[in-house]
Amino acid sequence: MAMKLKTIKLAAVVIVFFFFVLMAEAYSSAIKDSESATHGDEASSYQIVDTYEFPDFKLLQINLAVLSHYSYMLVSEGDALIVDPGRDVQFYIDTANSLKAKITGIFLTHSHADFVAGHMELVSKTGCPVYQSGLSNAEYLIEPIKEGTTLTLGKAKIVFMDTPGHVIDGTSALVYSEGKTDPEFMLSGDYLFVGSVGRPDLVTGTTSAALASAIFDTWVNKVSKLPASTRVFPAHGAGSLCGAHLRDAPFTTIGEEQASNPFLQHKTRSAFVTAVLNELSEPPQYFGHNAAMNRLGPPLLDSAPAPQSVEPDQALTDIEKFYVIDIRDSKKFAEGHVPNSVNIGLRGRFETWTGIMVPWGANVVVCGDEVEIVEALHRLQRVGYTARSLQFEAWKKAGNPVLSNTLMPPEELYAAMEAGSQPIIVDVRLPSEWMGLRIGTVLNLPLNKLAELSAKLNPEDQVVAVCNSAYRSTLAIGILERKGFTRVTSLDGGSQAWIDAGYPVYGAEKKSGGGLIAQKVVLLPERICANELNRMLLDLPGTFELVDIRPPAMFHDYNIEGSVNTDISELMSNPAYLAGAGPLVIVDRDGSLAMAVAGILSQKTKRNIKALYGGLEAYWNIGAEGASSAAPAAAPPMTPASPQPQPKSKPAAQPNKKSAGC
Repeated sequence: MAMKLKTIKLAAVVIVFFFFVLMAEAYSSAIKDSESATHGDEASSYQIVDTYEFPDFKLLQINLAVLSHYSYMLVSEGDALIVDPGRDVQFYIDTANSLKAKITGIFLTHSHADFVAGHMELVSKTGCPVYQSGLSNAEYLIEPIKEGTTLTLGKAKIVFMDTPGHVIDGTSALVYSEGKTDPEFMLSGDYLFVGSVGRPDLVTGTTSAALASAIFDTWVNKVSKLPASTRVFPAHGAGSLCGAHLRDAPFTTIGEEQASNPFLQHKTRSAFVTAVLNELSEPPQYFGHNAAMNRLGPPLLDSAPAPQSVEPDQALTDIEKFYVIDIRDSKKFAEGHVPNSVNIGLRGRFETWTGIMVPWGANVVVCGDEVEIVEALHRLQRVGYTARSLQFEAWKKAGNPVLSNTLMPPEELYAAMEAGSQPIIVDVRLPSEWMGLRIGTVLNLPLNKLAELSAKLNPEDQVVAVCNSAYRSTLAIGILERKGFTRVTSLDGGSQAWIDAGYPVYGAEKKSGGGLIAQKVVLLPERICANELNRMLLDLPGTFELVDIRPPAMFHDYNIEGSVNTDISELMSNPAYLAGAGPLVIVDRDGSLAMAVAGILSQKTKRNIKALYGGLEAYWNIGAEGASSAAPAAAPPMTPASPQPQPKSKPAAQPNKKSAGC
C-alpha cells in the first residue's frame, strides 16, 4: 500500500509539473527577447558556429548574431566557395588563408534585403566569379545559374535548385560527396529556415500570395522529395526578420521540417498561403534599399570617403536637419545625452534597429566615445548607412545642454502601481509580445510606430517605457523626447528585472469583471535533445555533469559513457548538486522523471539544469541505420558500468534509425 501511495504521489508530481511546463513554454516564448541574445561583444563580429566534416569536403558555418545572418565557406582540395557573404569580407579571406584554401567563387542565394552583401568586395579582392540566378537582374557580372546547373569544387559536386517564394530568383544548392546519389546537405538561403519559411512580401511588383504559393509548390514538388536525412543550412537563424518564428538551431533536416515546421503542416495551398500571410509583420524600411544595393552591386568600401566628425554645435538638436544616434549603453544615456538624440546601443541589434528607426538618407551623426564610434561606423556599413561622428565629452565641454533621465527601478514602479499613482506605462514591444505577457494594465505602442502613435499621449504626463531587456524602452526615450515629451524614462532592466524581482505578470486572459489574471513565474529546466547531448559529449567533454537516475540494474545494463548513476532521492536532497560551474544534465529511461526532477531542482538553484528529452530511448535511436549494437555509431558509446558484462542489444522491436535532428 505504501508503495502504491508513493507511486500515486509521484505521478501527481509529474502531472502537475508538466502542466506548468506547458503553461511556461507559452510564457517563455512570449517573453523571449531577440535583443537579449545579442548583447555580448561576440555577437557583433563573425563567429564560426561549427565546421561540418564530410568525406570529400568541409562546411564552415559562420554567424553574425546581431543580424542573425549565417554565411558559409565550402572547402574542398584547397578551393573555397563563399555562400551569402556579409560586407566584412576580411574575415572570409583570413579564414580561407588559415585553411590554406583559395577563394574561387561566391554563391548568392538571392539579393538579400536585411544586410549589404560582400560579393563585390570579394570580387575586387580575389577576382573570383559570382554564381547567381539569371533571374536576379543583377547589374554586375555574374555566372548565371538555373535549375540543374552543376558546379564542381574540388571533390564536391554542387547542383543548384530554383527555390522561389521568398523572392523570385531564390536559389538553393545541393552538395554531394563524390560518387554519392543523395546530397549531404542543402544550402537553402531564405527559402527554408529552421522551423519557418522565407517571408514572401519583399518583392515589388509581385503579390505576397503569389510568392507564398511558389514556396508551397516548390516544397511539394521538389524539396520535400529530398531524402529526409538531408541537412538544411539556412541563411538566417532565430531573430531574423526575413521569416517568422525561426527556431534557435544552426541547421535542420528535411525530415524534421516535414514533421515539425508549423507552416509545412498545412497540406493545401490555400491553408499554407493563409498561414504564411497571417504571420507577416511590417518589413523594416531599410530592407528595400539594401535589396536594391545588392542588386546593383554595393559600392566598394575602399572607395568611400573617410568618416568625418562634426563640431559640437547646438544645431545638432534640430530634428529636421540631424538624426543623432547615441551608441552608449542605456545607463550612460540616461545619465546625460544630447537633446533629441536616440539611444541605439552598440551592445544589441544596432544595425537592425538603425535600419528600422532611422529614415534612409537621414543626416546621421553617431555619438559616443572614440572606440565606440569606430565600431559603430563600421557596423553601419553592413546595412548601407553612412554617418559622421560626435564625441559626447566634446559636447559637454562645449557647454551645450544635456538631458538626463532617472531610470525607474521595478520596486518603485510596483509600489506606485499598488498605490494607484503610477505613471503612464507604455509597452513598446510588438503586440504579440504584449498580449502574451505584460506587467499589468499598460498601453502597447510598438517601437517602430511609437513616433506617430505618441500623439495619443499627453507630452506633459510622466511616461515609463517598458520592454523585455530595456534596450528598446531606452530607445523609446529619445523617440518620445523628439516628440516633445519632458518626463519620460524607462523601466530599469526591463520586464526581465521585474520578473527577477518576483512581481506579478499577466497574460491575455481576463476575469469576467474585466481585470487581469496574475500569472506565477515558474522557473523551468531546459530540455536537451539526444543530438544536442551527443554534440556536447563530443565537443565539450568535462564541462558539464551527467547524472543517470535509472535503477542501478538498468544503469549497469547500459549507460552513456561518463554518466554517474544517482538515486532520485539523493539527487533531490544533496545540495552539492545545486552548485557547479557547468550545467547539470539529468537522464532517465524516457525523459518523464528527469523532467520532473529537473523542474524541482530548477526552483532551488540558478545552476543550468537540463533534462534529456525522450531519455535514453531517444539517445539510443540516434545510432546509424541498421546498427545492432547498444552503442550507436553516430553517438559516443553507451557502455556497461565496470565490471558488469557488455551492454545488451536493443530489442528488434525498436530498431535504430537516424534522427531527424533537434
